Amino acid sequence: MAVYTDVTAEDLSAHLTRYDIGELLSFKGIAEGVENSNFLLHTTAGTFILTLYEKRVDPADLPFFVGLMEHLAARGLTCPQPVKMRSGEALGELAGRPAAIVTFLEGMWIRRPQVHHCAAVGKALAELHLAGEGFAIRRPNALSVPGWRPLYEHARDRADTVANGLAATMAGELDHCERHWPKDLPAGVIHADLFNDNVFFLQNRLSGLIDFYFACNDILAYDLAICLNAWCFSQDYEFDFAKGSAMIAAYQAVRPLSQAEKAALPLLARGSALRFLLTRLVDWLNVPPGAVVTPKDPLEYLKKLRFHQKVGSPTEYGLA
Repeated sequence: MAVYTDVTAEDLSAHLTRYDIGELLSFKGIAEGVENSNFLLHTTAGTFILTLYEKRVDPADLPFFVGLMEHLAARGLTCPQPVKMRSGEALGELAGRPAAIVTFLEGMWIRRPQVHHCAAVGKALAELHLAGEGFAIRRPNALSVPGWRPLYEHARDRADTVANGLAATMAGELDHCERHWPKDLPAGVIHADLFNDNVFFLQNRLSGLIDFYFACNDILAYDLAICLNAWCFSQDYEFDFAKGSAMIAAYQAVRPLSQAEKAALPLLARGSALRFLLTRLVDWLNVPPGAVVTPKDPLEYLKKLRFHQKVGSPTEYGLA
């Protein structure tokens, strides 16, 4: 989440007249994240999240995001729900941007996850993958392997200003992933961005998943690899075997991995690390002037990538 587009109280109050969620009391921008402009919204009817979809989001994808949240909730997954206008539409326009209001989930995200948090995320991820079955709208992953080379080319000339030799490291890894990426693994709806700040806990119990704006159709085990990268490294970027074991075991208790998925896990983890290294690097080098956003350190994922490059077996992630 972030704030790229300013909203005035007058415009927001006028926008809310299209809904049955009361009158505006207060609102404030949310600086965490990098993709859209988000605001915490308090009205006389309660608390909501307002999202303005920025230029990197294709408006044609918005029905996928909105419909997916409704589909998952209907199948028991706790996630924000779109608030519809009196017209019945979930999508409107505010400050020149497509806009949606969703329900607010209670909970807090965990800054230093423990083993039991990782297990809860593994279970929830598998439940999401099963709940996504049957969702009629499809959205290809624009940030899968074919999308990585354009990102690399965009950042290549300035990459070594962030870390010496970074451009060459990314080029070699990109070549490896393009040659070896698996093509026949089980696929379906994935979250694709299930980081700490997108998972809420209440009293140490997982209370919900948020921010489905990278969700798409892709390899299911790739989503697990993303979570291993996001949740199972220490503050010093050392892989935590206990956390990885707990996450994978909890995932498999709900949705067992095939032998092919298990064998592909090291490559999927490398690809996940490269994907976030590339997108973070592009964002790091291109923060818009005046944007209220905290860019995330791309070098975190360079360190994780170096770990994955040395992995010889999926058992090193805690896979039994």
